[in-house]
Amino acid sequence: MSVDKNTVKRVARLARIALPEERLAPMADELNAILKWVEQLNEVDTSKVEPMTSVVKVSLKMRDDVVTDGERAGDVVKNAPLGEDNYFAVPKVVE
Repeated sequence: MSVDKNTVKRVARLARIALPEERLAPMADELNAILKWVEQLNEVDTSKVEPMTSVVKVSLKMRDDVVTDGERAGDVVKNAPLGEDNYFAVPKVVE
């Protein structure tokens, strides 16, 4: 895949980035270098590598899965502009 000046201009417009005309060609070169590097990654054989979420072996801390109501409904709604019986009250939007 190759990126030209028109593609850079279109991507910059979609990303809402102001990119002057003189920066379009250098940016296209930079993006092409990045894409070339990514294509090199596709050549690496990873068929014998297990999927991982981190480069460091980490085990998650486990806790008992206990269902509670939290008993904090009053604390949750006390800063709400409108509340009633520990529920958020919102103005009617559909008539």
